[in-house]
Amino acid sequence: MDNLRRQFSQIYDKYVDKIYRFVYFKVNSQETAEDLCSEVFFRGWKVFQERKKIENTQAFLYQIARNLVTDFYREKAKFQTISTESAREIVDPQPNSEEKALINSDVEEVRAVLVGLKEDYQNVIIWHYVDNYSISEIAKMSDKSEGAIRVTLHRALKELKNRVSEA
Repeated sequence: MDNLRRQFSQIYDKYVDKIYRFVYFKVNSQETAEDLCSEVFFRGWKVFQERKKIENTQAFLYQIARNLVTDFYREKAKFQTISTESAREIVDPQPNSEEKALINSDVEEVRAVLVGLKEDYQNVIIWHYVDNYSISEIAKMSDKSEGAIRVTLHRALKELKNRVSEA
């Protein structure tokens, strides 16, 4: 069992930041992204514990993340929510809060542009340009051909360009 934990710990260390970032771009809430990211790895651990064969760990984790984000929005649509955007005005007492604010503003700009795109377009842009995955890695994660990913990426960038020029 210790060996199994060590193996999964390595998987966690390798993918946690990328899964978190992917989820965060989708939900735009640090707390929700943290909760969903935890759930991704909890569900992954349950499958890993059962020693089920996972062909592509990366694709498996991203599939769980995509499903959880979809479930999150389905559940959210059932209830009216009150925005807590005003809470962002609270000053962070930690050092480097100015640097964090700059990074967060950059992330918010990227997210604002991505928000209106189709989910496939969002995914390939995040994976390729934010997480630096290659076309072949994205193809494996999404179970599509490299050519299909190139076309999707091309269309996504074209759509982005149109949105930016309209703004």
